[in-house]
Amino acid sequence: MGIILFALNAKAQADPMFTQYWALPTLLNPAATGDTDYIRIRGGARLQWIGVTNAPKSFVGTADSPFKLFNKRIGAGVTITQESIGLFSNLLVGAQGSYKFKLKKSQVSVGVQLAYYNSRFRGEDVYIPSDDEFHQPNDPSIPTENLSGNAFDISAAVTYTHPLFHLGVSAMHITNPTVNLTREGTESTDTQQFETKLPTSLYFDAGGNIGINNTLFTLQPSLLLASDFTDFAAQVTMRATYNKFLSLGVAYRWNDAVCVMVGAEFKNFFLGYAYDVPTSALARASAGSHEIVAGYQLKLDFSTKNTHSHKSIRIM
Repeated sequence: MGIILFALNAKAQADPMFTQYWALPTLLNPAATGDTDYIRIRGGARLQWIGVTNAPKSFVGTADSPFKLFNKRIGAGVTITQESIGLFSNLLVGAQGSYKFKLKKSQVSVGVQLAYYNSRFRGEDVYIPSDDEFHQPNDPSIPTENLSGNAFDISAAVTYTHPLFHLGVSAMHITNPTVNLTREGTESTDTQQFETKLPTSLYFDAGGNIGINNTLFTLQPSLLLASDFTDFAAQVTMRATYNKFLSLGVAYRWNDAVCVMVGAEFKNFFLGYAYDVPTSALARASAGSHEIVAGYQLKLDFSTKNTHSHKSIRIM
C-alpha cells in the first residue's frame, strides 16, 4: 500500500512565496500576462530561514508580453520555478496565456497556465538515528533511494484592472495532480508505491497607487491572501516610491514574519531586495530570509488605435 510524502514547510506552501510577489505578477496569476505594453522578463531567488538545515530555497524566472490577434489584446508568457524543501526538489515549467477586454474604464483579463511538474526525493540522504522512537532504520515506509515523478498541471485566473487599483484571483493546480514517484532510472511499476500531491491553491491579491499631492511620492499598498484548503497565509504590504525610481517598503506576513524591502527602477531595469525577520518560533533557529528580484523590460510599439493601452498600477 502506498504512502503519501508531502513536500511541506511550516506553511505547507505549494508555490514559492516571495515577499516581493508584486514584482513577479505572473508567478501566481497567469491572467497578469501582457498587462503592460512591454516584453517583461524577471527572475528571483529566495533563501528562506537562514541557519535552518534543508530550509527552502526558491528560484523563479518569468517572461510575458502582450500581443494583438484579430484586433484583440492577448497576453502570453512562460514561468519556471525550482524549489528545494528538505529532501524534496520540485520543478514547474508553465506556458501562460490570457485574453483581455474592456469594461468601461477598466480592463478584465482571463488567463490559464498549462504546466509540467516534476518532483524528486533524495532518499539516499535519509538518516534515521538508531534511537529513533518512531521509525526503525529499515522502515519500509521511508524510501532510501532517489525517487522522481512527473505530472501535468492546469491553473486558471482572472484580474480586474482599474486606473486606480487592481484585483486578482487565481486557482493554481486546479487538477490537484498526483505524482507517482519511482526509482530514478527505472519505469518498473513495482516501484510506484510512493506519491506526492500538488495541492490546489487559491490566491487573492489587490493593490493600488495613491499619489501624494505636491510631492514626488506615491504610496502603493497591496494585499495577498493564500490558501490550499488546509493552511492559510496573508501578507499586507506598504511601499512608498519616490519619483518612479526608488521604493522602500514594509510588510507583515501573518504568523510568520515582518519584512523590509528596497527597490529601484532605472530606465528598463528593476532590482529589488527583501529581508524577512521571523516572528514565529523559527526566530530561535533562523536569522531570517533573504530575497532578490531583478528584471528587464522592453517597450513594444502599439498603435494609437489600441484601445486597451494602459499603464499597469502593478509597476512602480
